[in-house]
Amino acid sequence: MKKLIIQIPCYNEEGTLGITLAALPRQLPGIDIIEWLVIDDGSQDKTIEVAKSWGVDHIVSLGTNKGLAKAFMAGLDACLKAGADIIVNTDADNQYCADDIPLLIQPILLGRAEIVVGARSIQEIKHFSPTKKFLQKLGSWVVRLASNTNIPDAPSGFRAFTREAAMQLNVFNQYTYTLETLIQAGQKGMAVVSVPIRTNSFLRPSRLVRSTPSYVMRSLFTILRIFMVYRPLRFFFILGSMPFSFGVILGIRWLFFFFLQGALRTRIPSLILAAILILIGFQLWMLGLIADLMGANRKLMEDIQLRLRRLDTERKD
Repeated sequence: MKKLIIQIPCYNEEGTLGITLAALPRQLPGIDIIEWLVIDDGSQDKTIEVAKSWGVDHIVSLGTNKGLAKAFMAGLDACLKAGADIIVNTDADNQYCADDIPLLIQPILLGRAEIVVGARSIQEIKHFSPTKKFLQKLGSWVVRLASNTNIPDAPSGFRAFTREAAMQLNVFNQYTYTLETLIQAGQKGMAVVSVPIRTNSFLRPSRLVRSTPSYVMRSLFTILRIFMVYRPLRFFFILGSMPFSFGVILGIRWLFFFFLQGALRTRIPSLILAAILILIGFQLWMLGLIADLMGANRKLMEDIQLRLRRLDTERKD
């Protein structure tokens, strides 16, 4: 028996949730059971009532608004406990075309992938500003660099997961889950593929993008944090190399003038600045080494968590 659960994180979605649910399938080739799960992230409107009226099988209520990343993880946990073999995540604003769900899960059914990401044609989405399109591309590039995966639309929330893949994911960032989960998957050696998908007409503004400056700052911070958490040695090596290199250049400059002019002009300020810059660079390298060692401990903790999740779901099954 192959069970698919389609999860939808929701926050005040009474206006669009019904449209989204109306398009979801109840039968698909290769799937025996299809269930719907709604995560209510502290909605203050009639989101839950709309979900119940459409016969949603599972409703997870977080009580207060905890953000998209928390809602996503709560959904995965609930899907696992409900016995899902495949989990599809989609948005409540009907952005993604539900008719493409068969395309999304096909690589999993064929055993070719553990995670499948629906790739939108970003340049053709009219309501995306040039800044947002640029940041979408930047985020995807960062993910490819940090995860060794080849996903053209990393910020896409239209995704399918196997049961085993869902058990291994964690999200530390409170803003969004999209980039971080892909980097985790790449580091764990999961098979991650992308399939082209369609998008529907624009129904409402994005909840993540309240203003362009805010979106830029939060996206850049998320990208920076991803490198610090998942590539700390590389991040701090690059960061430390800049002051270290400037310090070495200043030191060579000081030596050049010292041997050329002798003690006539000691240029002590340049020597002090060179020493400070070299010291800062060296300290940043040491921070990278410590962070890398802590990353090894984090991986060990993730393995322990995975064992506990397996035991928990096996008991419930």
